[in-house]
Amino acid sequence: MFSWGIIIALVIVVLLVLLFLTQENSALKSTATAMGANPDDYSVLPDNQTALLGSSRNRPNYVPQNEHFVSLSRGFNISLLGEANENVAIHKMRGTTYAIKTGDFLAMSPIPKVVVEVETHVKAGDVLFYDKVNPAVQYVAPISGEIIEIIRGEKRAILGITILADREEVQYKQFNAPNVTTASRQELIDFLLESGAWASIRQRPYDTVADFTAQPKGIFISTFDTAPLAPNLEIALKGKEAAFKTGLEVLAKLATVHLGLNANSEEKTGFAQFNVANVQKHWFKGQHPAGNVGVHIHHISPINMGDAVWYLDVQTVILIGNLFNKGIYDTEKLVAIVGTETEAKYIYAHQGISLESLGLHENGGKTRLVSGDPLSGKKVGEKDYLGFFDDQITTIQEGNYYELFGWLLPQKGHPTISRTFPGGFFPDAKYTADTNTNGEHRAFVMSGQYESVLPMDILPQHLFRAIQCNDLEQMEGLGILELSEEDVALCEYVCTSKQSLQALLRAGLDEMRKQNA
Repeated sequence: MFSWGIIIALVIVVLLVLLFLTQENSALKSTATAMGANPDDYSVLPDNQTALLGSSRNRPNYVPQNEHFVSLSRGFNISLLGEANENVAIHKMRGTTYAIKTGDFLAMSPIPKVVVEVETHVKAGDVLFYDKVNPAVQYVAPISGEIIEIIRGEKRAILGITILADREEVQYKQFNAPNVTTASRQELIDFLLESGAWASIRQRPYDTVADFTAQPKGIFISTFDTAPLAPNLEIALKGKEAAFKTGLEVLAKLATVHLGLNANSEEKTGFAQFNVANVQKHWFKGQHPAGNVGVHIHHISPINMGDAVWYLDVQTVILIGNLFNKGIYDTEKLVAIVGTETEAKYIYAHQGISLESLGLHENGGKTRLVSGDPLSGKKVGEKDYLGFFDDQITTIQEGNYYELFGWLLPQKGHPTISRTFPGGFFPDAKYTADTNTNGEHRAFVMSGQYESVLPMDILPQHLFRAIQCNDLEQMEGLGILELSEEDVALCEYVCTSKQSLQALLRAGLDEMRKQNA
């Protein structure tokens, strides 16, 4: 028999070996990060996330072995009722009024230069205004019609421009697009600026309009959205493959394009068919936020101070493709009207359509209208308009009620990451969403909840503390430059403390941008 001394000695040896391996693992990841590599691809220990990255047992059969594959172990899918029916015919919707709102563009000066007047008739693609700080970037009309209002706020700040749409066919301004094959990089940029399409290309860090004078590390496009009730972008691609390919060819001449592909489905995504020079394909498998472009950037080319990456969505790529193929600025796109408080459906509509034209109402305060998804979208009124970058309108019950004894009695199903409600035991069940927070605001609780749903090598709890302390150095070191509101929206959803994490993150990003301007 072994003596107790030998047993204790063996235990100590094992613990020392584990401690050594843990330290070596941390050092290896730090070295990989410093060299610009993905730290999750390197590990001494087979931790869950690293073991899943590139794992053949998780790689779908349709994913080529020579293409980058990432399987994420962290995240959470919120299953809600009110999805748009993909099997119903999709109709084009024409609104009475449309608007382009300056608030959709971060860091724009409060009073941009407006170049149109009320009662002026404009065509789709005509310039409406430009930012005085960055006059080369022009913001153009999404539809043809008559300017009926220049919306102003406090101190005469310009909030947007409203257009009464033509009753007949949309009139487009005709552009003479350069040849994609022979045009230089600068010629392509100049044309995108002239046509107004550049305003749809954003840049991280900070989520501002892309700096056309910069050379980005890459251009990122996510071809799938994992947010609750998000539209299926495969539908948006149907019939527009030629435009999407042309858009990829244009962007690939500006910088290396990273195409994020969906590895969650049973069948191969239609976006995998495009083979364009200087376009790299990356497959992502996992729960939300696996479809977020921020997650893709983190696992492909993390952002450091001084870096810039550009990103845009699938339907903007199609817009750019149509601009070069047809010479018109066509903002018509697939929009999902979802939620249980309306008829859920897909429509085709032009950018900035009024919600009233779509028959959406607040029902006397009983329904909340959200431009975007339920986690990171913006609350809007029935007199408001679809956001510039949004392709989803969500209707949610206002949570103006109280539950007796709250979580003590399992009265109603809730999608939850914990086992507080029965929904935690049935992850595939779908529920009706409402705006109740199921708890009040309180001090931060160190629970590890944020880390469990954020598939990034970031410590969000510590980052938010640094933002509250306005510690810029800590904020940068803890990865704030890699994040946007949509990346931490799920952290806010699961937060026991009911903190407004998205607003807190934006405050930190704005402070970083001002200090580094």
